[in-house]
Parts: sequence; C-alpha cells; structure tokens
Amino acid sequence: MPVIRCDPDRARSRLEAAGAAVESGNTPHERWRAEHAGATAVAYDDKVVVQGEETDRVEGLLRGASGRVHLYVDGAARGNPGPAAIGWVLVTDDGVLAEGGRRIGETTNNRAEYEALAEGLAVAAEYGFETVRARSDSELVVRQVTGEWAVKNPALRERRVRVRERLAEFEEWSLSHVPREANERADRLANEALDE
Repeated sequence: MPVIRCDPDRARSRLEAAGAAVESGNTPHERWRAEHAGATAVAYDDKVVVQGEETDRVEGLLRGASGRVHLYVDGAARGNPGPAAIGWVLVTDDGVLAEGGRRIGETTNNRAEYEALAEGLAVAAEYGFETVRARSDSELVVRQVTGEWAVKNPALRERRVRVRERLAEFEEWSLSHVPREANERADRLANEALDE
C-alpha cells in the first residue's frame, strides 16, 4: 500500500484531470477518496494512501512524473480476426515504471497493434511525461502513424487519427519500429492476457 507525501489539493486536481471519480472521505480524518484505473486513493492532511491490486497508474499521477519515457507496445490476435489482447510497458532511466495487458475482444492483429499504442500513450500522458519514445514491432502501424504509408482501411484510418491525437498531448514524441525480440516484454503481456 503506497503512501505518497504530497499536497492533497494538488493530488486531487491531478486525479480529476485524469478523469477520476473523487468523493468525500469515509471518516473525519479522510479529506477525500478517488477511484481510478483499478485503485483507490485516500487523502489525509499531508499524504495520499493508494490501495488496490494495480496502483502504478495512480502513483504516477500523484508523483507527477515528467521528462522522458520509453513506451513499448504490442497487440496480438489469434485468428485474423480473432480473440485479441494488448500489452504495453513504460520504461524510465530507473527501469520499468508500469506495465499492463488486457483482452480487447475480437479484432484483427493490426487493430490490436493500434489499440496497444493508443492505450500505452494514454497511460504515459496520465503520468505527465513531456516526451515519449514509443516503439512497436508492427511496421505497418509505425509507418502509417508517421505518415510514410497511406492508410486505406477506414477502421485503421480512424485508429490512426486517435493515436495522432494522443501523440499531440506530448511536447515531443517519436515512434520507431523494433524487431520482435526487442519488444519481448510487451509481447509477453499481450499473450498472457490472451491466455487468461
């Protein structure tokens, strides 16, 4: 259960900006409670206690990350279309900051790749990073998003627009193609989500 020493009013503002539901505290000692990304944040006079199984995203918001982050993403579909999942990993100079994977229903592999990138960028933005260096083993997604290749498929065109909107939230960004071996952790998270 992480305890974050911070100004509760500033913490509340960050959570509200990220779309968290903030309510009054349950006891006289609690200033407020917020639910976000599968975790609960409880504010006291000079600290916020974060509870839940996955606290990384809320911790990142409250600690006010800034600077640069590396993002690795992967989407996977078994069948095309078929059951699909995504995986993403945020890495800073200190190592892995946060990671996640989840099923996204039935779709194509290319759509899953786009979805992984969109979600990874959303998480990086929630953490407050100014610069993102994104990497994917999908050459199609990388070249379409960067404008090297045209997007003919209407469903992918829509996803490209959403990803470009996410990228515009950063002061600086890059998107690079990497071999599957360099993207092993995100690939594993997507496949583990499929196996669950």
